[in-house]
Amino acid sequence: MTHYFETPAEDGPEHLVPMRLWGFDVELLSAPGVFSGRRLDPGTAVLLRTCPPPAGGREILDLGCGIGPLACALALAVPEARVTAVDVNRRAVELTARNAARLKVAERVAALAPEAVDPAARFDELWSNPPIRIGKPALHRLLLTWLERLTPKGTAKLVVARHLGADSLAAWLDAAGWQAERLGSAKGYRVLAVRRQDA
Repeated sequence: MTHYFETPAEDGPEHLVPMRLWGFDVELLSAPGVFSGRRLDPGTAVLLRTCPPPAGGREILDLGCGIGPLACALALAVPEARVTAVDVNRRAVELTARNAARLKVAERVAALAPEAVDPAARFDELWSNPPIRIGKPALHRLLLTWLERLTPKGTAKLVVARHLGADSLAAWLDAAGWQAERLGSAKGYRVLAVRRQDA
């Protein structure tokens, strides 16, 4: 099986995945070799059920966008928002861009490889179902890199499976200078809000 955090060596057939995103019934294009390519990932579903859409115009980052359910949900629910969706999987980035176009929010969704994001860009919110299975050292580097791109009062919304170390990740974030607050738990997942400790 292709690891979801890698770009597939070969393109497979595309298909549509129906999903409900904050009251919007949509179908997103998907393909083999992308994260949760056959359905809305249960963790992402828990994140959307736990956290309402952000209020008002915001710069938002979708970290590890996959085929774009979070990016598209945020753009649909918050008409003033500009969403930057990043993924190291080339096909995921392409599908996110196409899904945003299909839902007519492409002008507010920028789907990019991580290195293509403007280094000066800062985000009011970060939303992510992070790639826990890449291992703790890589995950910690990934999170610290992007958490530092939050504005001073910015917040990250993360969903992590309990059995994959949600509680230990929260403790590590606290020790690393961030404040991790549990917003909810469901179906084996924790939803965390992460802010600077002095925010």
